[in-house]
Amino acid sequence: MDWFPFLLSLKVALLATAITAAAGGALAYWLAMSRFKGRAAVEALVTLPLVLPPTVTGYYLVMLFGRNGFIGAGLYALTGRTIMFTWWAAVLASAVVALPLMVKTSQAAIEGVDREMIDSAYMLGYSRFETALRVIFPLAARGLAAGIILSFARAIGEFGATLMLAGNIPGRTNTMPLAIYSLAASGEWGKAQAMVLALTLSSFVFLYIANRFVGGRRK
Repeated sequence: MDWFPFLLSLKVALLATAITAAAGGALAYWLAMSRFKGRAAVEALVTLPLVLPPTVTGYYLVMLFGRNGFIGAGLYALTGRTIMFTWWAAVLASAVVALPLMVKTSQAAIEGVDREMIDSAYMLGYSRFETALRVIFPLAARGLAAGIILSFARAIGEFGATLMLAGNIPGRTNTMPLAIYSLAASGEWGKAQAMVLALTLSSFVFLYIANRFVGGRRK
């Protein structure tokens, strides 16, 4: 088996998960602890990549980060480079499609923290930041961990948005899902099957661990 797609997928998934954990955790805290007009619209927007076809999500990313995109044009003007057709594009695509899983799982965990514990922390003089750091996040740790694991599992299996933004360039951007597609398209079913089994097994392990975390939190 060619190890480049596996190693690239691992690198992409780890970086995407780190981005998702930081951004998704902060966003989940904000949504769980705030009540504001338009909150439902923000939640729907965050969840959108979970229900849209990945190619549609990828199209929006191209419109934003492509060489002539809203963000990409400015980036190209400043640096002379574009994120498209690089492995960083695969990281971005994977982070975007994994973000809803992190946010929804973490938000539910944070909302499940006993409000009396939070109020007690405020009464003891803790700031909002200290309360989040010392009370809320530790009590919601299992849910946060489950969100991180689910995000990683989603990121390592991302296909459509990655294909749109990063392309399928052998030795540069061909992650495992893209390599499987190429092998199957060229009739190399034996090699494709090996990668399919490896990806299926790893995804099963990550989902099993996530379910164990969620199950433990509910007990």
